[in-house]
Amino acid sequence: MASAPTLPRDPRRAVLIGVAALAVAVLALLGGKALWAQIAGDRGIAAVAASGDIQVGGIEVDVTAKTPEEAREQGWREAMKLAWKKIGGPAIPDGQLYSLVSSVVIESEELGPHRYIGRLGIVFDRTRAGGLLGRGEAIAHSAPMLLVPVTFSGGAQTVYEIRNPWQRAWAEYQPGASRIDYVRPTGAGSDSLLVTYGQTTRRSRTWWRNVLDQFGASDVLIAIADLKYQYPGGPVQGTFTARYGPDDTFLESFTLTAPNQASLPKMLDQAVQRMNAVYEQALADGKLKPDPTLNLGAPQIDPAIQQLIELGRAAEAQARAAAQSAAVPTPTPTETATPAVINSFTVQFPSPTASAFEGTVASVRAAIGVRSAAVTSTAIGGTSLMTVSFAGDAAGFAAALRTRGYTVRQSGNQFSISR
Repeated sequence: MASAPTLPRDPRRAVLIGVAALAVAVLALLGGKALWAQIAGDRGIAAVAASGDIQVGGIEVDVTAKTPEEAREQGWREAMKLAWKKIGGPAIPDGQLYSLVSSVVIESEELGPHRYIGRLGIVFDRTRAGGLLGRGEAIAHSAPMLLVPVTFSGGAQTVYEIRNPWQRAWAEYQPGASRIDYVRPTGAGSDSLLVTYGQTTRRSRTWWRNVLDQFGASDVLIAIADLKYQYPGGPVQGTFTARYGPDDTFLESFTLTAPNQASLPKMLDQAVQRMNAVYEQALADGKLKPDPTLNLGAPQIDPAIQQLIELGRAAEAQARAAAQSAAVPTPTPTETATPAVINSFTVQFPSPTASAFEGTVASVRAAIGVRSAAVTSTAIGGTSLMTVSFAGDAAGFAAALRTRGYTVRQSGNQFSISR
């Protein structure tokens, strides 16, 4: 009996099947590592200078004096007077006015032999200045609003996937005088997965409720910066759009231009101020009330989202544990269990940039014996202050700072450090 004919085997089909099988195996092997890579890395910019103080920015001064130091001092004093006038402060003696200032933020400055030109921000202590300004009473604020700073640039839309100037401008914004209760994620860990531009296009209330619950927010504000670079090093045009709510409702749009890329941070700071004014006006008009359709009770979070959140939290927990293990020495068998006395010290440190500010605070917190470090005054471009709780005396604290590479100057419980 004749055998049935055998169909010829297609070699291309065999190759395709083999490639597909190999791809599935590789994905199964590396899937966990790829998911971890999505939340690993240093993406976040922590919000700084968050306090209830009254900040007035963009004060420009141009003064002359016999020496650069005198010109700078006169410029700062002039800026304090202009800032007080700008916020409608009453006439008071200069000495009393200067005592109301908690810090000076240097936005830009130029020093000459006899001249000082600066653009400064003045921060008034709300406790001392509030009564004079008629702001001692409680101010009606909005519900907690999750801020999503979206950047359009080069055909891409980013939020926390990479560090960017728009995110930094919002992180460095001082919202103490604003009526909007901003919730500003750092962008680290699982934040870069939960808060994306794609999320702003979703209309599902369940999705939005899941995201908002992670940050303790009631609703969402979407601040978009569409940046167009004319040519390398040249002007940058920014179109800024304020939106809000799960339906991405439009509020207002405006355009600003920076003459060059070096002026981009200044333009973005101005945009943040204007954006805040837009949101405050919307609050006054009754538009920023939390969307009632977001009140879904306590919905169950999607298992996939929960897994990503837990991975992000695990990464953050590992980083904190590693920092704590490096900071706390392991006692030897000969050491006694006598508890150390906790003392409080004030540390003054230069903070020329936001990254320098963050680095110094993190370095001091990691010093051996330090239990906590809280920033009490922030002056980006100037000198900031922090209060440190230390398990030991002043001499031990000075030694711990020197091991971190700092030059230490001490006067009682007051320390000044620099590199």
